[in-house]
Amino acid sequence: MFLLSTLALPRMKDRITRTHQPIQKESSLSGISKITKTDRSNTKGLKLEKGTAAEKTFFHHRSKHRGQYDFPELIKVHADLNQHVRPNKYGTESVDFADPKAVKELNTAILKFHYGVEFWSIPEGYLCPPIPSRADYIHHVADLFADFKPADKLKLKCLDIGAGANCIYPIIGAKEYGWSFIASDIDKDALQNIDLILEKNKGLDKKITSRLQETPSQIFKGVLKKTEKIDAVICNPPFHESALAASKATSRKFKNLGLGKDGKKAVLNFGGKPTELWTFGGEKKFIHTMITESVEYSKNVMWFSTLVSKKESLNPIKKALEKVNPVQVKTIKMNQGNKSGRVLAWTFMDTEAKEIWAAKRFK
Repeated sequence: MFLLSTLALPRMKDRITRTHQPIQKESSLSGISKITKTDRSNTKGLKLEKGTAAEKTFFHHRSKHRGQYDFPELIKVHADLNQHVRPNKYGTESVDFADPKAVKELNTAILKFHYGVEFWSIPEGYLCPPIPSRADYIHHVADLFADFKPADKLKLKCLDIGAGANCIYPIIGAKEYGWSFIASDIDKDALQNIDLILEKNKGLDKKITSRLQETPSQIFKGVLKKTEKIDAVICNPPFHESALAASKATSRKFKNLGLGKDGKKAVLNFGGKPTELWTFGGEKKFIHTMITESVEYSKNVMWFSTLVSKKESLNPIKKALEKVNPVQVKTIKMNQGNKSGRVLAWTFMDTEAKEIWAAKRFK
């Protein structure tokens, strides 16, 4: 279960907005800092010229992806990337983002260089996501807990709803912060690939567990145990409402890439199985189900969160949230090239409940 992503490198200007809740006024979002300077310890392997266009200040301030890709460095750790690197129309080294093999090799190199992932692969046809924007989601989730501990001191347990075959969110969360994850999905083949990744990367199998959702219409039920405690839920839902809508979006993408209206010359670079790209009712219905079920797990989870791709989905989703009376709701907006999205997070815990939770879990 995934969101169909843009193919080009994202251009995002992250900004935080607040929603006003009748029960508890939203905090000043401490821990989500204005990006005023770059932590250069994170920029190894990037061509970064501070104060120039090469510095991607729209990414989170803890991101490892705030500079242009340094392909010579990436090729050193993953030689198979070399055959896909060539100058783009601006004369800058790049890869063909319409070529799934090129994108897959780039992702493999990024994961190996920045996160120490020795083996990563996905079966043909599965979603191959852009890593920088996925990493940003993880960083913003860390910021939700900033009142308790610095991000690098937090040891969260998370649930990724619809981890897919790529397992990107759990991998980044485990490698960047040492978090543990339940990676859930309705696709057995996707989970088998996750297990293969875990088997071939020492230590990841201690941090990540795959778990099958046997009932596709359910989100938490059948995955979470009644006594299980989860600090944060992460979700990147399929947002198309039908196979036809997903197909039309693919055609538009081909056209935007300049690869022809009929797509004969085009190859969808980030792939995607039907369960990753669309669901009946689209993201609106999927997230509505997630919200409804979250009530039952309000004492099991501190923060629920999901990506919301379509701007027009946000207000109906927020109205659905109002009906279940969360104590706090946060909206984190992100722009990604020609697309915009946002992370929507909610909790049923007031300040006292959070402090009790933190005292027990964040020692």
